[in-house]
Amino acid sequence: MSGLATAALLAHEGAVVTLFEAHDEFGGRAGRRQRDGFRFDTGPSWYLMPEVFEHFFRLLGTTARDELDLVRLDPSYRVYFEGRAEPFDLPADGAREALLALDPPSASRLGAYLDSAASAYRMATEHFLYTTFASLRPLLNRTVLRSLPRLLRLLTEPLDRFAARHTDDDRVRRILGYPAVFLGTSPRAAPSMYHLMSHLDVTQGVLYPRGGFGTVVDATARLANRAGARLHTGHRVERIVVEHGAVTGVEVSGAGRTRHVPADVVVSTADLHVTEQRLLGAEHRTRSERWWRRRDPGPGAVLALLGVRGELPGLAHHSLLFADDWDGGFRAIFGPRPGVPRPASLYVCRPSATDDVAPPGHENLFVLVPVPADTTIGAGGADGDGDPGVEHVVDDAVAQIGRWTGAPDLPDRVVVRHTIGPADFARDFGAFRGGALGPAHTLRQSAFLRGSNASDRVSGLLYAGATTIPGIGLPMCLISAELVVKRLRGDVSTGPLPEPGTEPGPSRSHAARTPAEPTAGTET
Repeated sequence: MSGLATAALLAHEGAVVTLFEAHDEFGGRAGRRQRDGFRFDTGPSWYLMPEVFEHFFRLLGTTARDELDLVRLDPSYRVYFEGRAEPFDLPADGAREALLALDPPSASRLGAYLDSAASAYRMATEHFLYTTFASLRPLLNRTVLRSLPRLLRLLTEPLDRFAARHTDDDRVRRILGYPAVFLGTSPRAAPSMYHLMSHLDVTQGVLYPRGGFGTVVDATARLANRAGARLHTGHRVERIVVEHGAVTGVEVSGAGRTRHVPADVVVSTADLHVTEQRLLGAEHRTRSERWWRRRDPGPGAVLALLGVRGELPGLAHHSLLFADDWDGGFRAIFGPRPGVPRPASLYVCRPSATDDVAPPGHENLFVLVPVPADTTIGAGGADGDGDPGVEHVVDDAVAQIGRWTGAPDLPDRVVVRHTIGPADFARDFGAFRGGALGPAHTLRQSAFLRGSNASDRVSGLLYAGATTIPGIGLPMCLISAELVVKRLRGDVSTGPLPEPGTEPGPSRSHAARTPAEPTAGTET
């Protein structure tokens, strides 16, 4: 997605853009699979931060409404707690009140937590997410400096401790802490700055693009084509060519031959480890082996795409199953002796609750079980033919879902089954150590500490995607594409780029002094 988004924005800027995708379809982790009338998304399934999508589309002269058919989910999600028969639904309307009702004695503290989440989210979007950190001077503004003591507390206090200060109810603490998984880490390791995630689901709500997340991929590819970018699938970049410290192009294999494609700028949206270790010569690498050994790859995942006979009313579109041994589960995934937690706290998506993605009388399930980033867990396969480590995880998860959600016969009703493991992520996407999402958002791997989106060693080499700034998730990948544009313009402002027909706002007052936009005739 970051590659498509970058291609669309740069072509819209007037650059001559060619995109090479190694696979036969676009989307990367945001993939899809069809079988026997079932249509599965194989990656992202939460449409959050809708204003980021809207801004991206507006930069390209369109809107999310024009490109996608978005549905508001109600409930936003459902949560099952081990040992409790009744789940908790977060409603689309009145979500704040519903969450506070789980712990009435802590209502005022919880309200303050959600107010703080909204404030932190505004701070992040106005001052941190949309900056390349090429210059820190724009960050030294009155708003940031006035908020510095609070920011330091939020960056140094773990999310789990921060949440525990605002509620005495274990259920609420888990609801507030679980978004850390979508940041590639645990509540104990995530800075409490990321409590802003609670603003997304509780305050903003959760949307779904009808047709699945493949429609987001299709829309972005369509806009890139419309802008004039040349998009090639089935073409693998084998090497980034560097001469005298600057990129001169790439070597690409595809259509039965290998050729050199000249370029003035190369944007790699591959996993950063792939870019440095496979595509660049040793003399052009920025990061040492010691640096990579200390890198936290985030969690791995075992995925299951399941076609199920009959209905599953116990599952909402999004359902979370939280185990009693909450801390033990995270220790198993991220601790010094990693292993698969049993039972696991896991996630289930049932898009057939909202969309026509399964044959009549059937359900479509996407199951995600967080596991260590460890390729020895194995690869998946069709109908139980994956590696034993992966298939055992899925067997346990299917049985657990059945028991907890009132469908004990679920294992016997599965008619289509395809599994994906950490080894698949490493093989198919070059994911570092088989991680499912990208580098964990720990303090040492957030904001400018996550790394630059431009090579320190090679002029003209830029990065986008989940392994660079600003981070993990589809909205972050769209922002990373915008940061490539800002880097090429020399724009060190901290806010989003002005949309067509709008004037730059106060947060954009540090725009580039000397724009250096790609011009027609250059190849990117």
